[in-house]
Amino acid sequence: MARILIAEDDDIVRALLVRALGGDGHDLIETADGTTAFDALNASKGGIDLLLSDVKMPGMDGIELALATGRYHPDTAIMLMTGHVDQRERAHDLDALVHEVISKPFSVNQITSAVREALVRRP
Repeated sequence: MARILIAEDDDIVRALLVRALGGDGHDLIETADGTTAFDALNASKGGIDLLLSDVKMPGMDGIELALATGRYHPDTAIMLMTGHVDQRERAHDLDALVHEVISKPFSVNQITSAVREALVRRP
């Protein structure tokens, strides 16, 4: 399966993602903010297949993380998640870079299906 980096500051949502995507057999790295996620990307030396990030996080937000990932790790697919309409609009400015922006709340089926599709279409 794929190696997925999760950047989500909400412990409950992050635990749901880990349970859902781990159940699909993926190798997961979980972080609680964008700065730690970007450090993990750099440490992996291109070994991350998919970045799944919340848009609104303290420190480096998901938009900044997506831009940095696209620049320094162009082979990593990117998906964003948000529960904020204004943040969703910001994320849509990245259509060429981001595979999908998933609205919160989402179901386990929605997230696992979206991840499968992103991995098939990864750069």
